[in-house]
Amino acid sequence: MDRIKKSTAVAMIVLIAAVFISLNVSIYMLFTRRVVDEMTVEERKDAISLTDYLPFADGTRAVTVGSSLAFTDRDKLPVLDGAAALYPVYASVAASVYPEGSVVFEGGAFSEGSAVQFRNTLRAYRAVADGDADIAFCAAPSKEQLEYAASVGAELELVPIGREGFVFIVNEDNPVSGLTSEQLRGIYTGRYKNWNELGGPNRIIDPKTRLAGSGSQTVMEHFMNGEQMITGRMFGFLGASVGYSFRFYVEAVPRDLSVKMLAVDGVFPSAENIKNGTYPLVTEFYAVCRADNDEENVRRLLDWLLSDEGQSLIEAVGYARIK
Repeated sequence: MDRIKKSTAVAMIVLIAAVFISLNVSIYMLFTRRVVDEMTVEERKDAISLTDYLPFADGTRAVTVGSSLAFTDRDKLPVLDGAAALYPVYASVAASVYPEGSVVFEGGAFSEGSAVQFRNTLRAYRAVADGDADIAFCAAPSKEQLEYAASVGAELELVPIGREGFVFIVNEDNPVSGLTSEQLRGIYTGRYKNWNELGGPNRIIDPKTRLAGSGSQTVMEHFMNGEQMITGRMFGFLGASVGYSFRFYVEAVPRDLSVKMLAVDGVFPSAENIKNGTYPLVTEFYAVCRADNDEENVRRLLDWLLSDEGQSLIEAVGYARIK
């Protein structure tokens, strides 16, 4: 009899677990997935659309500018890598400076010998430290990325080449159009729990975070000034989400996300407000290499990125120039 009772209890536990898992999967597909910060690396690849900015391809959106620098020796091309949001930048660099045939994209991915790669921030820093890429286009590194570089004996050199706005996003149906920096920190520390505390509807605030080591997560940690972030909230899926990313990734890459960017401290993150410095959350992005990488073409390309030609390319892609 006891054995039958135990079997019945186990069956009930399994059934409850299955129902719980099914419910959570349904909730994720219907609610949570609608916010960009919940996307996986593979989903981001689809969102950024590598083929849209593929150098030298017909109809590419990669920008080309008149360049006094032109590499011809395919054996000495710096390998470029970087963040998803900055892929249009370094794809445009290759389109403007590199020779045709140097970028090889097959089967939905860049080939091993291609001069352009796409490992995203999480793996691009590691690729530079390991010597698998020469220059990574990324936001500032996380503490863990710096520690990994040090563990393999690599000192990273970060060259600021442009500026971008760090933005907060909500569903486009949310009536809240702007928040202060302190209110945003209050959301992510749990001080604010309901949108009606901030002039919105009577709905739970569901704060979303990004993957540790991603560019936006590292910037967010700096924004929090050492305050501990909460990661989601029980039954938050029944409320309304808030997340964060970079302006270009939200605004300039066409996707059906149904989200809008929030003004911060009374200033909307338009391209103009980022350029003129009135938007308060502006961050630099970098061309990152090993400090001991003395390949001539690496140094020539870094110099070119800071020239008027290189800065014109940064601006033409949709970012703000550093100079």
